[in-house]
Amino acid sequence: MAQEARPTLDLQHLVDDFDTVIITAPDPHGRMFGRRVSSESFGRVVAEGGIGVSTCVYGWDIAQDASLLIAGSLAYTGVQTGMGDFLLRPDLSTLRPAGWLDRTAICIGDSIEESGLPTSVAPRSILKDELFRWSTAGISASAGTELEFYLYRGSPRAARAAGYSDLVPTTESPADYSIYEGDEFDSFFADLRGRLDRSGLKLEASQGEWGLGQWETTLQHGEPLEMADRHALYKLATRSFAARHDMSATFMAKPFDGGPGSSCHVHVSVRNTDGAPLFWDDTRGGTSDSLRWAVGGALANAGGLMALYAPTVNSYRRIRGQDAAGWGLTWGFDHRFVTARVIGHTPDSVRLEFRLPGADANPYLVLAGVLASIRTGMEDQVDPGEPTVGDPFGAPATGIPQNLGEAVTAFRSCALAIETMGAEVVDHYATLMQREWDVFLDSVTDWDRRRYFELI
Repeated sequence: MAQEARPTLDLQHLVDDFDTVIITAPDPHGRMFGRRVSSESFGRVVAEGGIGVSTCVYGWDIAQDASLLIAGSLAYTGVQTGMGDFLLRPDLSTLRPAGWLDRTAICIGDSIEESGLPTSVAPRSILKDELFRWSTAGISASAGTELEFYLYRGSPRAARAAGYSDLVPTTESPADYSIYEGDEFDSFFADLRGRLDRSGLKLEASQGEWGLGQWETTLQHGEPLEMADRHALYKLATRSFAARHDMSATFMAKPFDGGPGSSCHVHVSVRNTDGAPLFWDDTRGGTSDSLRWAVGGALANAGGLMALYAPTVNSYRRIRGQDAAGWGLTWGFDHRFVTARVIGHTPDSVRLEFRLPGADANPYLVLAGVLASIRTGMEDQVDPGEPTVGDPFGAPATGIPQNLGEAVTAFRSCALAIETMGAEVVDHYATLMQREWDVFLDSVTDWDRRRYFELI
């Protein structure tokens, strides 16, 4: 698979064309944190090895609640550590225009501790560690992500003021693959595609989806770290650009009842050191043993890594539905309702599509989990069993946690997660996600009142 060249900007001419440089990185929830500096100051930041950021960004929950930090629940950061700084070191290979903003460039950084070592809990560090294992094994991967999201009329501020109720979707009838329904927003998406293209975030395709107000985009595949970087920046850009057009974009896995969820389907192909595709075998109709073992590894570890693929309470509204979000430990050939779908009919196109992750997942952690599963599946020659033919929903979704609490429990004891991420990192993420589950269990919701107020 051909890979897209990384964008580059000339530091010497940065000041002429840009006023601001955003130095950023993904937090545990996949959101981009960071700091803005002037274009004149960016060179000094590079020369000094980075810019200081508080370790709290890796310790608070998605609402920036500091309870875990105050309680000292995380070994890495909290009041017991003084919550000092790490250095966010710019990776100059990611420096690019932020085409959705004016005269602004953006650069993703690596989190580096005072010791000079990478921050172990940083999502980018976790993915880079797994890619090092791939390199050591003499194999390489090309990855691509397909993202779905919902787009509503009205700004995020207006949606928040309305309690996220009565939102008006941008499409008013199912519009999967529909050209007519997309015509109204052609100028918006054409402008967004152009701005993303100038930022090195090339989209292969976009389309209307089946849900009311739902859209899908496919990012150009490439080297996994670059893929994760582009994925995270794409989500940031889309939300920002939509808000500037008085619209609200959400990557929730399932924002409302009655509609389909939003996925993050992950496509992976594998090559050896000679560049030969390992998933292709002419003598077996195109399907190699390596591909079957990769499927086996992905399925064998899906339950234990589910907290990475479905990291929020809302994630499981999608997982539990029968709307092409994967189903149990199933696989098949060109089958949209299984968890691991094998597609492609040529050496360059054959690949594994892993369908469990939702649009709300952190792309760095998703790719780290999928790649570790595939690698160990091939190393251990894990047999995936027989492919699914026909309707998979007649049997329960065996082997897949059905809520975040179950997923956290499975993740804490997942041998592959502990082996690849380390016990402390696994505990860090499990603690963050357990906090999310506990907040949900302790909350009284509108659903509670509608269900019970008058009837019990």
